[in-house]
Amino acid sequence: MSIKRLAVLLLAGGAAACTQADSRPQTASATPQAERMRVNPDPYPSTYRAYPGVPTRVVNVTIYDGEGGRIERGEALFADGKVVAVGQTVAAPADAVTVDGTGKWLTPGIIDVHSHLGDYPTPAVQAHSDGNEATGPVRPEVWAEHSVWPQDPGFSRALANGGVTTLQILPGSANLFGGRSVTLKNVYARTVQGMKFPGAPYGLKMACGENPKRVYGSRNIMPQTRMGNIAVDRQTWAKAQEYRRKWDRYEADGKGDPPTRDIAMDTLAGVLRGDILIHNHCYRADEMAIVLDMAKEFGYKVGTFHHAVEAYKIADLLKANGTCAAVWADWWGFKMESYDAVNENLPLLHKAGACAMIHSDDANGIQRLNQEVAKALAAGRRMGLAITDEEAWTWLAIAPARALGVDKWTGSLKPGKMADAVLWNGNPLSVYSRPEKVWVDGALLYDANDPKRRPVSDFELGQPGSGDVK
Repeated sequence: MSIKRLAVLLLAGGAAACTQADSRPQTASATPQAERMRVNPDPYPSTYRAYPGVPTRVVNVTIYDGEGGRIERGEALFADGKVVAVGQTVAAPADAVTVDGTGKWLTPGIIDVHSHLGDYPTPAVQAHSDGNEATGPVRPEVWAEHSVWPQDPGFSRALANGGVTTLQILPGSANLFGGRSVTLKNVYARTVQGMKFPGAPYGLKMACGENPKRVYGSRNIMPQTRMGNIAVDRQTWAKAQEYRRKWDRYEADGKGDPPTRDIAMDTLAGVLRGDILIHNHCYRADEMAIVLDMAKEFGYKVGTFHHAVEAYKIADLLKANGTCAAVWADWWGFKMESYDAVNENLPLLHKAGACAMIHSDDANGIQRLNQEVAKALAAGRRMGLAITDEEAWTWLAIAPARALGVDKWTGSLKPGKMADAVLWNGNPLSVYSRPEKVWVDGALLYDANDPKRRPVSDFELGQPGSGDVK
């Protein structure tokens, strides 16, 4: 359903939310000295409010809990936006809606750590190309959320066709420092702030390898080589260290005028303080190893390497450094640095004990990440890696939740977590299965059996076929 159709449902809840928002503590009482001593770390805060839901019990269903657990003919209860209980049987209030899951599977909602929805929305025209600020190789001052178009029809496709309930929107990979990422709940809202995952840390998109040297080499400016990539990275981190030291000193004593504000350095100082997570586009094993050493040199942590087609070669290094790998199932060969990929990359990482997950990087691929996991799982089994279906579901759930720093709120069907869940009409690792129902914070936002319960963006209203999300 569209924002407009949901307005009536949200009227009461929305009014309460406005009252709640208006009653939040104000900063006017803070002293001028306190106000000028710190840079606001979150000037565009989340205004997300969950859609209204009802207590819901799913019964007679096969459950993958997202952390590697499986329950046959189990039950789950959602209420007040949270997972209340999961088990063989659960007690439910008298007014709970009961959903019979016989022959079906219940999983946590899928989490995609690498998407460009909203920044490269549908329709794919030049006017919508807002993901790469390719005006210089160092652009940490840009924020992906300031390009996100909340009406992108891709969001509804990802929810209804793919069961995606949370996703990270990243800038593109033209630059060494591409800018900040943002994590979203996959719901329609009037503004991107209405989609922002409450409490999720920001990310910083970085890139190594062919893309930056190709983009800027063609303009005859640095970097033009891989050694140029690292040189510019190191010089930038050295500058960020000095910027952080100046602000740390100023905030410690509050004397004199504050250092000159630099929006780009604000982001990098946030990384150095551990508040912002690094998401690094990188293909080759040798380059990932260099980046890990550079992180040690400048005192930051690489959270996740994205694409990482050669991650299987350095699984031990990734595990030792606590760095995740977000990979494809079988994309390879489309450029030189993607040549040495293997279909067993993801299961090899998993068996080595590294943090690993699937990702899309594609508006169509995000609609079938369950099938991408099935392909990787099958490739691993063919080489003798024994991984269960429920273990493989961690590549879609708790692993990406950890990579985004939101695992205490979502990523598994555990009591107290957000009721982000998908009821599949069959085995979710089958090409024939699709989401039947999708809940976000316990609100039923998609129901394949109810034509009125299908998310449609305002952009699509009035368009031919706007009610069809197949």
